Amino acid sequence: MRMSGRRLAELIRRFAGVRVLVVGDLMLDRFVWGRVERISPEAPVPVVHVTGEDERPGGAGNVVSNVAALGGRAAACGIVGDDAAGKRLVAALAALGAGTEGIVVSRHARTTQKTRIIAHQQQVVRLDHEAAPVLDGAGTRRVRDLVLGERARCDVVVVSDYAKGVIGPHLLAALAAAHARAPFTWVVDPKRANFAHYRRASLMKPNRAEAAEAAGIEIRDRPSLCAVGARLLERWETEAVLISRGDEGMALFKRGGAVQEFPTVAREVYDVTGAGDTVLAACALALGAGGTPEEATVLANHAAGVVVGKIGTATLGADELRAALREGRPPPRDAEPRAAGVARASTRGHRKRAARGAREQWTGPRMSRRLTDL
Repeated sequence: MRMSGRRLAELIRRFAGVRVLVVGDLMLDRFVWGRVERISPEAPVPVVHVTGEDERPGGAGNVVSNVAALGGRAAACGIVGDDAAGKRLVAALAALGAGTEGIVVSRHARTTQKTRIIAHQQQVVRLDHEAAPVLDGAGTRRVRDLVLGERARCDVVVVSDYAKGVIGPHLLAALAAAHARAPFTWVVDPKRANFAHYRRASLMKPNRAEAAEAAGIEIRDRPSLCAVGARLLERWETEAVLISRGDEGMALFKRGGAVQEFPTVAREVYDVTGAGDTVLAACALALGAGGTPEEATVLANHAAGVVVGKIGTATLGADELRAALREGRPPPRDAEPRAAGVARASTRGHRKRAARGAREQWTGPRMSRRLTDL
């Protein structure tokens, strides 16, 4: 299926008028940058000489960042702890121009922080500061009421589920009931804890592993992939399912239609951190701008292809997305069977070069980047 470049460019232009409400698990991503010049005499680990540090919104906050970077009008809804990290996270979201009125500050919660130490364009280790989800009922009810109240004033609702407790059965049931009364566009990035509770979304975006687990079918080939898509359409009563499959690209399923496969467009893979959030944001903006699921998939595929070439929790702007489209838009796989194989070969070659380069930088535990499911 061929798509007009002019049509896709027009959708990107419309991003600026799309209002997106992002509800989910808000986190703070910290990055410690440095260089490695030697191995520690204390243990076979690299010694990182720190050269810089920064902080960015993570989790559902990264979806907000991606919406804002692409030109959309974002608002965040979720729960943060009554702590310093929560204050810095809310300030970072506000600095992006995002609405923060929907963020509930709870003394019963602790703001999740993920610290990534990166040297020579490679993640060395990640440190997580978080507690088991202990969210008071009043906080989650407040989130539900905020989402239902703001839904009508937004073009798209995004549910960014990181399984930290903000997204639960009551919120999902309320959204499904609201959609049954008056249909609206909402997209979901699902997690295992809520597989039984998702219903009636406009688009569900699981990765390969999540899709296989939710359907109870191992994805081994195209027939099993099709079986998974068909079962998820039925189980989740959704209009469309988009399965991201890492270096195999994406597969789109719609009711009454055949699977459409989109080869990956990633040329260089440095870091897949947060790439799924980029896919979610791009899909939401495209659908909110009046695009079809196919058009949303093409734009999301190209957006992901850009951000995996960056380090850390990255975003891209509308101009970068336009440039990526100009460089080439491979058709769905059923229209060009060999395209995916070429892309996989290219990605595998890059991964080998990346791993070899990393080993030349230091010895010790083997660490290499790979394109995993988004």
